[in-house]
Amino acid sequence: MIVEEMMKTDLVTLTPDHTIAEAMKLLDTHKIRHIPIVNDLHHVVGIISDRDVRDASPSILDNTYTSALLSEPVRMIMQKEVITAHPLDFVEEIASIFYEHQIGCIPVTKNKRLVGVVTERDLLHTFIQLTGTNKPGSQIEIKVENKAGVLAEVTSLFGSKKTNILSVLVYPDVDERYKILVLRIQAINPLISINTLKENGYEVLWPKLPEMT
Repeated sequence: MIVEEMMKTDLVTLTPDHTIAEAMKLLDTHKIRHIPIVNDLHHVVGIISDRDVRDASPSILDNTYTSALLSEPVRMIMQKEVITAHPLDFVEEIASIFYEHQIGCIPVTKNKRLVGVVTERDLLHTFIQLTGTNKPGSQIEIKVENKAGVLAEVTSLFGSKKTNILSVLVYPDVDERYKILVLRIQAINPLISINTLKENGYEVLWPKLPEMT
């Protein structure tokens, strides 16, 4: 999946000259956590978060409280070094950026103009869709040899039983000679699939069924 398919295009933006008070109002009204800051050409020149606004807002417990602070422009508190994405970037690449830089929002630009935003919540929702966990089904984990063609061999067994596969994840085993396949199938009872896998010599790690004696 690419960013274009998951980004939000109904954008809330401000310019550097808007006030902190205006930013506070927008964050509250739209129930959002980040606002891209753009110039007259709609180029991203900064970004602010609800945390930036909270940190800049005076405490009501402060005796020196003054509303003048809220009249300051957002350019005073915005983050000027902004990481952006392109609509054709892959979701996996964006996920690594979120993790590496510990950020909560990435503006999406095309020809330098802001065209969308992606948040942590958008990313989480997308991975839920990609893994099929938002649909009824069962998860099966299988330990297989780390060799070419093994995934095709396993999935063909599900096809032979007319079982629909909702998603497939692959991750390495502790032993480099093996890898773990995590398949989510469109079946509430995975027993038939598990038995088929075992009959064909595959080690099923999950679900663990009691051994018949």
